[in-house]
Amino acid sequence: MAYPQSLLSEGESVVVHKHPHFKMLVWPVLILLITLGVGIWLAFFVAPGFDAPWDVVTQIAVGAVGLILLIWRVFAPFVRWRTTHFIVTTDRVIAREGVVKRTGIDIPMARINSVRFEHGLLDRVFACGTLIIESASEEPLTFDDIPSVEKVHTYIYRQVNENPYDDFDYDPSWQQTAQQPHAPHPQQQPQSGQPPQPGSYPGW
Repeated sequence: MAYPQSLLSEGESVVVHKHPHFKMLVWPVLILLITLGVGIWLAFFVAPGFDAPWDVVTQIAVGAVGLILLIWRVFAPFVRWRTTHFIVTTDRVIAREGVVKRTGIDIPMARINSVRFEHGLLDRVFACGTLIIESASEEPLTFDDIPSVEKVHTYIYRQVNENPYDDFDYDPSWQQTAQQPHAPHPQQQPQSGQPPQPGSYPGW
């Protein structure tokens, strides 16, 4: 789901829009499979062995308990994952989460002092990690389970430091080539007062 353009400032554009990594849904999926397996076994293999009307009562009880468990441990975590957003725009970092009670925070790029990431062995296997942002006069903010955390970290760092060459795919020869003087083509003389074209960020 794209971030609503109506909530962006004029000239602002979304660069990164991510939900938490899918690893936070591993336990809900396992609970779903176990609940369905145990529920089918109890309802169709154990309950029919009881005398009437306890066989029907047992099936209803198994269905009710299974439904409550699925809503609590499967559906709710999925909705929480789906409604949690981590967004990086050209001007700020945005975090939104919650269903009934929505919470959010916006961090302007100009107020970010430092950004770093952490990921353990399991996070490296899943290609995710924790992003830690320190802003002016505030405690560090921690965002867990960010997919491709290293790339997100690099983009924010470049925006804060205005360094277009700080990237995974940076080749020093690009900068050396760009610094070499080039004589303008006779038919392509730069026009007076024309602003220089903005640089691009290779690799994104």
